Parts: sequence; C-alpha cells; structure tokens
Amino acid sequence: MNKIKVLVVDDSAVIRKILSEILTQDPELDVVGMASSGKTALQQIDYLKPDIVTLDIAMPEMDGLETLRHIRSKDTRLPVIMFSSLTEEGAVATMEALDLGANDFIAKPSARGQTSQTSDRIRNELKERIKALARAHTSTGDNVSATTTPARRKVASTPLEVKAIGIAISTGGPNALVELVGAVSPELPVPIFITQHMPPFFTRILADRLSSRGKLEVVEAQHGHRVVPGQVYIAPGDFHLEVTYEGDQVFTMLSQAAPENSCRPSADVMFRSLARVYGPNVLALVMTGMGADGQKGCEAIKRRGGIVLAQDEASSTVWGMPGAVVTAGLADEVLPLNKLGHAINSRCNVEVRAS
Repeated sequence: MNKIKVLVVDDSAVIRKILSEILTQDPELDVVGMASSGKTALQQIDYLKPDIVTLDIAMPEMDGLETLRHIRSKDTRLPVIMFSSLTEEGAVATMEALDLGANDFIAKPSARGQTSQTSDRIRNELKERIKALARAHTSTGDNVSATTTPARRKVASTPLEVKAIGIAISTGGPNALVELVGAVSPELPVPIFITQHMPPFFTRILADRLSSRGKLEVVEAQHGHRVVPGQVYIAPGDFHLEVTYEGDQVFTMLSQAAPENSCRPSADVMFRSLARVYGPNVLALVMTGMGADGQKGCEAIKRRGGIVLAQDEASSTVWGMPGAVVTAGLADEVLPLNKLGHAINSRCNVEVRAS
C-alpha cells in the first residue's frame, strides 16, 4: 500500500520537528517535505505532489490564509489541515480558513513546554484526520447512494410530527452547516440542536457565522435556557448539550460529564436526550465527520420512533459518522447536502419563500 505523502508547513522549527517525529512513526504516513514559509510551501507542493498539507495559520510574510488562497487557486481538492491556536483570534482565523477551502483544523501544539499529553493528543487527532481526509481524497467515487445503501427502515408514508431536530456533524461541518442552515425556512416551527465537534471559542464563532449567513437565529447554547421554536442551539466546545423538561417547558442543559467516543460535546449524548424528551417526534441528521459519534444516539431515536437522515458519501468531506449510521441500517434516507435543507422544510411542513 502506498504511503500517504504529507507536507508540513510551519515557521517554527520546533513544531516542524515535533510533527515530523509524530507522523513518521506511523507506517502509513510519509513526511515528504517540511516548509518554513508559505512561499516555500507553494514551491514544494508543485514538485513533491503531497497527498495532504498541514498548514500553520500564523506565519510571517505569507501567512497560512494567503498560502491557502494560492493553493486553492491551483487545486481545489488537495486536503489541507490548518493548525490554529485555541484563542478567539485563532477561532476567527480558522473560520476564515474553512471559508477559503480548508478541510479541517486542529489546535496547534505549543513550541514551549511540550508535554507527553500534548504529544499524544496531536498524535491521535492529527494522524486520524490525515488518514481520513487522504482516503476521501483518493476515493474512486464509488459512493453509497440512497438506492444502494444497506437495508434501512422504510419511511412511513405519513410523516411524524417533528417537534425537534438534532444534527450530528464533525469534519467538514462548518461549511456544510452554512449551506444547510441557509436552506432552512425562517418559518421553521421547531428548534434545532447541533453537536459540532469543536473546542471552546470556536463554537461561538461558528454560531455567529451561521446567524450572519442564514435567516435563522443561531446561538451557542447556555445552561438552563428555555427552548424557543425556530432557534438553533450549538453545543459549546467542551460541554455536552442536552434538553430537559421542567413543567411543560423544555430547557437546555450543559454538562462536562465524561467524553463519549472521545468527544465532548458528543452527539450520542444529545440524541439520547432528545429521544427522552421528544419521543417519536425527533428528526435526526447525521452529517459529514470522522468516527461514529451519533450512531448509538440514533439507535435511541429509532427505538422511540423518530426519523434519521444521513448525508451521502459523495457530498461528505469524510463519510465516517453518516456511514456508520447507514451501515448499521439506521438511516431512513440518505441524501446529498443540497437536499437536506429541503428535507427539513418538507418534514416540518414549511417552505422557503422567495425574498
């Protein structure tokens, strides 16, 4: 099997050394080059032909965003993973990078005080992301469609009354959510709850971004707020998002209970909570992302009679999460990204009116 060729781009020699040592330990990966600047990176991409690029955002002269613009002007498909600091400024820059076509991001390790815990986090997060994105990039395109998926439950001819929508999403999620939320009617009569795998700071910036791009109000969920129809709630980074009944009202609930599927927030936690509170009236969407977070939660939703939709492979950045749901036979429909918003509107009996 051919190794995945990785180009590491960072102005810090310490970080380049750390990443190279971590990646070369994996027999499936080959660090074919290291660049200390954006200009050097562009030259190396031309002759090294890497399968994937890790790109630091903050670099002198030509920063990561400008470098990414140049990469995308020549190649729209080369996978690029951004390295970002876990700060508000880093979150804003990362969102801009995703707008420009970056495929994913991870928190950048510190060049000082490198610990074994940090090294383990980078080793686990980065290697799996590289492999998932590289595999998706080199896929033959033999994707699973709605007509070829494993046996799934047949959708009832009379749709259930949707009272809540839950969305599980990860790698490739921010851009997919922009498209999805923008396609949903502003007259949506039910709340939407989203678990997007992101660290603190990033989820608030994502909520602001989605609010500015669509017609629905999107907020980072807070603990103990009454749920309002038509509002979109995003689980904050490092907190599970759940809902609970108090009297005849539904309220949001945040917790820092143990991660599930190595995730906090976890879609499984959110989906189970929605199933408990809304019973058969839940519409769940499992969208692009690595791993299988959301699968067990979808099992709970199906047991209560809810509906599960999965994003198809062709429109997913990584078909891990939706693929797990489809393979388990939990998806009632498998749809491309550009059809999911319409599916929400249709099942909630609303339409998008021309402005």
